[in-house]
Amino acid sequence: MSNMDTRYLFKRYNTWWVKVAVPKTLRDELGYDLRQSLKTHELDKAQELRWQVVEQLKAKINQAKGVSKEVTPEVEKTVVNYVPATDTTNPQYYHKVVDCQHACPAHTPVPEYIRQISQGNYNEAYMLNWESNVFPGILGRTCDRPCEPACRRTRTHEKAVAICRLKRVTYDYKDDIAPLIPVPEANNGRKIGLIGGGPASLTVARDLALMGYECTLFEKDPQAGGLMRTNIPSFRLPEQVLDEEVNQVLDLGIKTEFNSEITSMKELLEKDFDAIFVGTGAPKGRDIRIEGREEADHNIHIGIDWLTSIAFEHTKSVGKKVIVLGGGNTAMDCCRTAIRLGAEEVKVTVRSPFDQMKASEWEIEDAMGEGIPIYDNHVPKRFIVKDGKLVGMEFEKVEAIFDDNGRRKLVPTGEDPVIFECDDVLVAIGQDNAFEWIERDIGIEFGEWDMPIVDKVTFQSSNEKVFFGGDAAWGPENIIWAAAHGHQAAISIDKFCKDLDLYQRPEPTTTLISQKMGVHEWSYDNDISQAKRYLVPHADQADALKDLKMEVELGFDEVTALEEAQRCLNCDVQTVFSEDLCIECDACVDICPTDCISFVHNDSEENLRNKLRIPAINLNQQILVSEQLEQTSRVMVKDEDVCLHCGLCAERCPTGAWDMQNFLYQEAKVYS
Repeated sequence: MSNMDTRYLFKRYNTWWVKVAVPKTLRDELGYDLRQSLKTHELDKAQELRWQVVEQLKAKINQAKGVSKEVTPEVEKTVVNYVPATDTTNPQYYHKVVDCQHACPAHTPVPEYIRQISQGNYNEAYMLNWESNVFPGILGRTCDRPCEPACRRTRTHEKAVAICRLKRVTYDYKDDIAPLIPVPEANNGRKIGLIGGGPASLTVARDLALMGYECTLFEKDPQAGGLMRTNIPSFRLPEQVLDEEVNQVLDLGIKTEFNSEITSMKELLEKDFDAIFVGTGAPKGRDIRIEGREEADHNIHIGIDWLTSIAFEHTKSVGKKVIVLGGGNTAMDCCRTAIRLGAEEVKVTVRSPFDQMKASEWEIEDAMGEGIPIYDNHVPKRFIVKDGKLVGMEFEKVEAIFDDNGRRKLVPTGEDPVIFECDDVLVAIGQDNAFEWIERDIGIEFGEWDMPIVDKVTFQSSNEKVFFGGDAAWGPENIIWAAAHGHQAAISIDKFCKDLDLYQRPEPTTTLISQKMGVHEWSYDNDISQAKRYLVPHADQADALKDLKMEVELGFDEVTALEEAQRCLNCDVQTVFSEDLCIECDACVDICPTDCISFVHNDSEENLRNKLRIPAINLNQQILVSEQLEQTSRVMVKDEDVCLHCGLCAERCPTGAWDMQNFLYQEAKVYS
């Protein structure tokens, strides 16, 4: 037997499956073939396991041959709830198929801007981002990347498209985009107060200023940017990038009051603002209260406060041996900053197991790449102080135990305590909101964790004039979430000022345009073969670790950016099916590389999903179901979850029943 013998075998998601063909007479009942996963990545193992499974599947077919399948139409109607034809006119249907854009909180049209990059249209690509996420250059360096785990490329290969780094490309290679920035409308006489100069407030200001609102931004620091400025180190986010994109917003005519901390909401409400937006973030770092805390106070620093003091150059040094407590992104920023300030030995300790750390995967990789060890399952027990000086910390080793409901409990292992020497400790174990400045007698109700009660749709508080967004609304999130909140809050504030129903949200704008240029030619690149994810170059580590402001990640050059952009599978180019043109020749079925198209008789959704050439197992992704076809009374069913948008079905179709159409979904903004 050849090592490459794959009789009855095929591979899906890097896992080997068995496939046994079903006779035509039984396809209505069993589907085109029967399939079963062997749950192995190794061909040798699959070759060994397949025969037993083949026999089982053949036995199922033989059993079906001997069972009468006669069912009266009356009985069938009573027991089967057929899947209705998919309503593709609902913009959310195709939107959900564009997995990356759907996963983005601001719903940035990812495939569209990546296509613009591949064509060298950097300005256009940048503006597509600016419309939705406001800060392409900032987010291209700091985003939490919820789009990338959703990327369809992970269905075919291990690594997603480098969406975030391509966003940075739009900033790095754009020309002067000032002529493309919309001009604000004439002043409409309405005044909006914005508390906090972070991404949520800046987004609200951007959107409303373009509508002619007079926006006044109150910021306690000397510059706008919020935690983007104070808590993200310059080696990740250069100051000039931050300044440029913040100023793009402020230059729309935003009034600013820097070094102006709001200490009383009541006093602000008494001023002549028509509405107030609170975007103060979660500025209060959590402390740790264990033995020795008071005695060692001078050498224990709250992580976000410490980073802020460095950002404004109040702190310029740190001890030789540093311990960082915490496993989030702030902890990663703290430990990398400590190295650059001269620490000779930096350790990160985490209570949880390593795979449950809250920090982004790439943040952890960058920290460890700079030689910083991470000790998981270490619970801090006490600060060790000798002669009034901090000399170390004691930790208890634990392990994570999960109950039947998945709840985690950290249980001591019984090992001896672990002691690490240290001169300074940076506490980065979480952030809280701080609303002491909001009086409790002005109509703003507070709930659990002393957080304001905020409507999830409108972002309005119980005081109708006051709106919240970003971290100030529901706790710490990422910049992209703050931008998404800002857009929705701006819509609500506009409606409130116009005395309109806040719950009547504007619909997104959509287009659906055929990409056909010929029988076998499309206006987009449909090559799906490019698998390799390209690496981003980094600055020389020896130099970077000596310079607090040297950017570590250098970004793609133009050639590499083009190659990476071509990895995108163009998920926004939809496979649009026309029942009236279909002659049921099954040519599309034969050519589909992922076997995502099937022609079967309609059934309940559960049965229909299992009838397909490959069962549609992802219940979170809707299947595309046609109207009943004229010739055979079957329906066309496509599993959207595994479709690669390659266009082979449309190229093969002799009647044009399949077409590739570019679907552009843009979330509504108040100024649009």
